[in-house]
Amino acid sequence: MLKQIEGSHAVARVVSECRPNVISAYPITPQTHIVEELATIVGNGELEAEFVNVESEFSAASVVLGASAAGARAYTATTSQGLLLMSEVIYCIAGMRLPIVLTCANRAISAPLSIWNDQQDSMAVRDAGWIQLHAEDNQEAADLHIQAFKIAEKTFLPTMVCMDGFILTHAFEPVDIPEQKEVDDFLPPFKPKHIVDPRWPRGIGLFADPRFYMETRYILHRALEKSEETIKEVSSEFAKVFGRDSGGFIKTYKLKEADVAIVSMGSVVGTIKDMIDQLEEEGKKVGLLQICCYRPFPRHEVHKALEDKMNIVVLEKCISLGRGGILASDVRWSFPRAEKKDRNISSFVAGLGGRNISVDDLRYMVEKVEKEPAEFEFLGLKKELIAERDM
Repeated sequence: MLKQIEGSHAVARVVSECRPNVISAYPITPQTHIVEELATIVGNGELEAEFVNVESEFSAASVVLGASAAGARAYTATTSQGLLLMSEVIYCIAGMRLPIVLTCANRAISAPLSIWNDQQDSMAVRDAGWIQLHAEDNQEAADLHIQAFKIAEKTFLPTMVCMDGFILTHAFEPVDIPEQKEVDDFLPPFKPKHIVDPRWPRGIGLFADPRFYMETRYILHRALEKSEETIKEVSSEFAKVFGRDSGGFIKTYKLKEADVAIVSMGSVVGTIKDMIDQLEEEGKKVGLLQICCYRPFPRHEVHKALEDKMNIVVLEKCISLGRGGILASDVRWSFPRAEKKDRNISSFVAGLGGRNISVDDLRYMVEKVEKEPAEFEFLGLKKELIAERDM
């Protein structure tokens, strides 16, 4: 059913239709509306589930870890400092192969304090062993949660759905909320492989000395690599059942004939598409490669999409301090060394702390790389604010 609905409430509705047994979360801006709505749904008797109130995000992650280990379908949501507070448990969840789904309402991290959107929070745990899916709009955010539960439970890998805070979580858009039967037909009941039960004593996530630990990392790494097939299959199945092409690894927009290829992910791709349309009217050929799944990183799909592009620019809303663009490093990794020699891959960081990324900013970026590549640059930086403070 098509509804004009806030992004957070759309996510809460589809999560409830996935029938989680246990939900636990601590409210934090801009995630709060998701868990408030889920609490209302459970409180009204619309969903038979345990909603566990806790005193922190660390506790919320611990609750869903225990619930999943006991065989429950479990869900949580967080953002920014909350995700960082969860980080110890985030790594444990992946190492224990628990198929938990988490919504990350992407928000800048402190200090200084910022409640506005960028993607530095989910990027901070990119190496924890979770699958990461990124939404462009609220329809995609809703669709990705339905897929996330199926992907997680087929691979036994936790899955994080990332949606830009405020830009999506608090935006009202038309969203097609599926009927309960449609979701039930697509997502079968959860059947855990191994559970912690006093009737059958066993342990998971226990001690590993140097004889065994490295092998556990190898197995987890290989599991993420192997999950690529499942992600593709679930996305394809979703498109057939629901008639929408949501998820998968990458999407392209006017990329085939483009002289300049932009790589990005999240809600900013909508602005990039508008800019591409404007430039097309002026006779310029610019295209977009949208990253839909960030972990496992789709290096083969990225390489195939960009193999004939010599002028590539990566735009991202995150930074590895002291290093530069995170997504840019992954894009460069997608090309064999022999193919990098004459290929220009420019890196731009923008939108940190919710800074607006305008069409004019994007046009400046394209015009700059048409003249010469930019190894690394902050886009939209107010240089007058740092002249006396730059150390």
